Amino acid sequence: MQIAAILTVMAAAFAAGAINAIAGGGTLITFPALMGIGLLGQQANVTSTLSLWPGSIGGFLGHRKDLEGTRAFALRLAPPSLLGGGLGAWLLMITPESVFECLIPWLILVATALLAANDPMARLLKRLGGHERTGGWWIGAIVFQFLVGIYGGYFGAGIGILMLAALSLLGLTDIHQMNGLKNFLALSINGIAIITFITTEFLRHPGNIVWHLVLLMALSAMAGGFFGAHMAHRVGRRTVRIAVVAIGFALSAWYFYKHHSA
Repeated sequence: MQIAAILTVMAAAFAAGAINAIAGGGTLITFPALMGIGLLGQQANVTSTLSLWPGSIGGFLGHRKDLEGTRAFALRLAPPSLLGGGLGAWLLMITPESVFECLIPWLILVATALLAANDPMARLLKRLGGHERTGGWWIGAIVFQFLVGIYGGYFGAGIGILMLAALSLLGLTDIHQMNGLKNFLALSINGIAIITFITTEFLRHPGNIVWHLVLLMALSAMAGGFFGAHMAHRVGRRTVRIAVVAIGFALSAWYFYKHHSA
């Protein structure tokens, strides 16, 4: 692989790590970058997920103290996260490449829309306030988290806002608690997805993971995460999110055009 291509995806991973540390949405940078150097859609998706996962560990550890008082949430929502994440990853592995290529512009569009909805959703949920956690609310939250897990295992970008919305409707109001729990659940979804990807890589679908890129991008993403954490207050979450949303909508439009003009 050409040095220029390797440097391109390493730069994308660094940017994604920084973006995830500030506002989220880093997958919208690494996924198209990997496709841009010639990887197929599923290869890019799987390689991107593996590359960015180590950086999410740092986010989880940074918020681990904020998990205090969320044991009931974690015990109820972790199982559907794991089941959904594993199912979503398996569905990705059995999706024909031609079908996944058709889904790419829609997946990017959905992920971008979720990222764009973050601030309006947060304001809406703040006005609505929390709800009493009755049995019905818990059942709804568990089913919703299972669906989030499926989406997360299949593509994953934008799951944070979905989980924050669900936690708000369950009555959590402490944003630090919510972020800690969100990071734990995202780590669970992506972790089980990675186990599924690696297992199927060796047993059924060899070639979906580009290992040397995973290592280089993971190191770049972790460096970007440290840089992003340092720059978070200087740049501002809103500025970064607006930039990523603009990139996401542009990429979605490009892939729609590319698909329909092919």
